[in-house]
Amino acid sequence: MKRFLFFLLAAVLAPATAWASSTTGVDGPSLFGIPLDFILFALVLLGVALFHNNTLQVALTGVATIVLYKLIFTGFKHGTGITGLVQHFEHEWVILANLFCLLMGFALLSNHFEHSKVPDLLPRFLPEGWKGGFVLLALVFVLSSFLDNIAAALIGGTVAKAVFRGKVHVGYLAGIVAASNAGGSGSVVGDTTTTMMWIAGIAPSAVLHAYAGAFFALLICGIPAALQQDKHSPIKADHAINIKVDGGRVAIVAFILIVAIAVNMVVNIKFNEISDTFPFIGVGVWVALLLSAFVRTPEWKIMPETFKGTIFLLSLVVCASLMPVEKLPLASWQTALGLGYVSAVFDNIPLTALAIKQGGYDWGVLAYSVGFGGSMIWFGSSAGVALSNTFPEAKSVGNWLRHGWHVTLAYTVGFFLMMSIAGWHPTAERNQSEQVQPVQMEMGVPTTPLAPASH
Repeated sequence: MKRFLFFLLAAVLAPATAWASSTTGVDGPSLFGIPLDFILFALVLLGVALFHNNTLQVALTGVATIVLYKLIFTGFKHGTGITGLVQHFEHEWVILANLFCLLMGFALLSNHFEHSKVPDLLPRFLPEGWKGGFVLLALVFVLSSFLDNIAAALIGGTVAKAVFRGKVHVGYLAGIVAASNAGGSGSVVGDTTTTMMWIAGIAPSAVLHAYAGAFFALLICGIPAALQQDKHSPIKADHAINIKVDGGRVAIVAFILIVAIAVNMVVNIKFNEISDTFPFIGVGVWVALLLSAFVRTPEWKIMPETFKGTIFLLSLVVCASLMPVEKLPLASWQTALGLGYVSAVFDNIPLTALAIKQGGYDWGVLAYSVGFGGSMIWFGSSAGVALSNTFPEAKSVGNWLRHGWHVTLAYTVGFFLMMSIAGWHPTAERNQSEQVQPVQMEMGVPTTPLAPASH
């Protein structure tokens, strides 16, 4: 681990012997035509994949390394040196603050839902045989549409451990992660990646058609996963347990979600000019949380561990924000398809941050790609990492790919079914005042010209 961090820092100084130029902000060292910025970023993500117990240290070292590199060699988008760095964070602080508040707040929201006893009722609705396994995956899909996909995956894993008597097949674990990521792909409160799009000013309706692919993906991977599990250990649901649902916690979950959606709608409709000057959504969620504390006290003890995970994710987002996105391949449905496969090995949060910065994507297609695509390997999504902490046997890329083959098949088939149903409707970057009419496209063929919207 220490050797890797030393290597990462040394990578900053290596270009000095091969590159000497006074140009900053645009040009910089490259390797085989790839800007060194992206190579450093890839090394950070590789370190995250290899050192699962030290992800926070890797991410923080990555931020320091990339910042140092840009201070010495390329400068920043808005200037060079310390001034350029300060100006960069002046443009990014609202998104980072919103994301911090939402990640911390949604952890408490998920905890409220878990302690409401609603998840304990789910086994009652599961039929016998492989159909019960599939229904559980469908429930995870639905839960993830309004609850964070990490929480949905953990709830699914908890129920699976009970009804399958602790014998959960690796292929079924892959199915749980896939179901949680599929369910969150079309909802701005269901996945961190879609929440990031929402914070950036992308309307919730703009990602909704991700479900056109996610629904079919659930069927394609869910049925084989359920059959695998039924053969490995058949379902055994206990319908005799007396469970009392905590209505107060259910009401709190609903209240917080309603406040988050309402604040975002009001800010974007009534106060769009100042939406990027203050973290309204994140603060709104925390106001709702603190008000609801008079009804049920949140479990504050989960905050320290949540804080570590949040700083880790924000570190990756900061790294992504420092990348020269103008040098990425142009946004297209082919690029979106490829990002899904890339997200299986590189965390989908920084990939989403890069795509938002670049603009020009169909946000529903992108949400499906980076959301569901991360299910193909266990560390490709936060839901997979969280579930694998509960089921250590899943921490094997070989076993995941061998037994979870249906996830890769589901992603690919689901993508093209989504394209055939919903098409490709790209828009320009939406987190600034610039707005562009969408291009109506079917599988990459434009049917209407791209034209700026009137102001």
